[in-house]
Amino acid sequence: MKDLRHTRRQFMATTGAVGIAAPVATAFGMQLAAFNSATSQTAGGYKALVCIFQLGGNDSNNTVLASDTDSWNRYWAARNTGSDPIALMPVGTAAAAVGSTSSVTGRTVAAGTPEAWGGILPFTPKTAQAIPAGTNATTRTFGFHPMLAPLLPVYTAGRLAVIANVGSLVEPVTKAQYQARTKKLPANLFSHNDQQAVWQAGLTEGVRTGWGGQFGDLMASGNGANSLYTAMSTAGNTVFLSGRTVVQYQVSTGATPAVVVNAAGGTTLFGSNQGPAKMREIIRDTGFVANMGSDHATIVGRSLDASVTLNTAATGALVTAIPAPPVYRNPITNNVETNSLSVQLQTVARMIAAAPALGLRRQVFFVAVGGHDSHDFQNTAQPNNLSKLANAMATFDATLANIGGVDMRSSVTTFTGSDFSRTFNTNGDGTDHAWGGHHLVMGGAVNGGDMYGQFPTVGSDLGTFRNPDQSGNAHIPTTSVDQYAATLGTWFGVSNTDLNVIFPNLKNFTNPNLGFMA
Repeated sequence: MKDLRHTRRQFMATTGAVGIAAPVATAFGMQLAAFNSATSQTAGGYKALVCIFQLGGNDSNNTVLASDTDSWNRYWAARNTGSDPIALMPVGTAAAAVGSTSSVTGRTVAAGTPEAWGGILPFTPKTAQAIPAGTNATTRTFGFHPMLAPLLPVYTAGRLAVIANVGSLVEPVTKAQYQARTKKLPANLFSHNDQQAVWQAGLTEGVRTGWGGQFGDLMASGNGANSLYTAMSTAGNTVFLSGRTVVQYQVSTGATPAVVVNAAGGTTLFGSNQGPAKMREIIRDTGFVANMGSDHATIVGRSLDASVTLNTAATGALVTAIPAPPVYRNPITNNVETNSLSVQLQTVARMIAAAPALGLRRQVFFVAVGGHDSHDFQNTAQPNNLSKLANAMATFDATLANIGGVDMRSSVTTFTGSDFSRTFNTNGDGTDHAWGGHHLVMGGAVNGGDMYGQFPTVGSDLGTFRNPDQSGNAHIPTTSVDQYAATLGTWFGVSNTDLNVIFPNLKNFTNPNLGFMA
């Protein structure tokens, strides 16, 4: 692709940001944002995709676990070791008091240890998973990390599904093929930047268009004059939302810009009621000889117009009724913290509530949270991260259940992504970079209460045991990111023809639709 970094065309596609403050006290704040209208297929009704990206590589081996005796014994052997063991407690284990002696491990219980959290939370998929070859298992049972408790009712109600062993793949690959390098593999496996790019855009770092943005390209024309709000990020610039025609609209959840449009419709500039009008005149002036100056003024003018439109929609009753995130306490320290993920998802909820006033039919959102690169101190970091995830998703689900008396849960699908999973064996007090991992999809249109894909055989090669699904410390994915994304795209309204253009490797997989969406 031609490098457009220094051309007028690329300059005109520069994105900005809009600040969103509290829903009543302050309306959507104004920042610069770019505009690029798309012309493509229309779509009926309203649907939104919400990507939650867990930056750093979430340890899915402690997020969704196989709990049958055969699997658990190998899990325990791999993780109940090291200077700070990360093995979770088995199903049915009561939370132990800090300072007591654990009946399971015999260790003194500290606040940041698995003994203090109780056992994993059992769940039963509607569809039984196949028994792994070469194991002694007679059935497969599963559990969630105890910090995911707020999501268990959502799973039981059928609005949450587990997608097992997802990872970046060019084509299906077995352990033998991976070790012999006889199949095409994604470039730079185990690299944060590259695998984030592969997850979000299909290629390594430097790729320019993501699949969320390309979904937006196809749907933006259905959003009419407000197609600017098709692809929206609460986490800054992201390749996931970069389309060929769609330009992502970046939203800040906390920034307060210099020019504020308040809920009553008045304007101030550093306290002046006349300043904003004069400032707008200056920054919208297109009377420049140089093209760059004129282009900049055009961008600013469009941004100001867009902010006014968004501000107007933000003062509507549906938007201002969206609740703020609930008070969150760190489960390790019991201290009150800001759950940034919940703040972002409640911001998305306000944008969804504003969609009818803006005439929007399709939107793609991106939210992100870091802190998952748990090489060390995993017992302190991951429980808090998963607790924030579960509380944020459960709050979002409850909020969507009643937006102006309408249940929007069937119109919004929320899904997780991450760079990669972590090594199955502990490094002593944490885990290192690996490959395939498990993910969650939530929404009223999700065929929930089930697990999709093949959950891998658990355990590292030891003695006569050889794990067919694990090489070294990494699970080899059996479901590709392309299949995961294409299933979401089909529900969103993307045609099979377009999916094969967006995901050129999709043709390499016999089952492009995993079936987890209604």
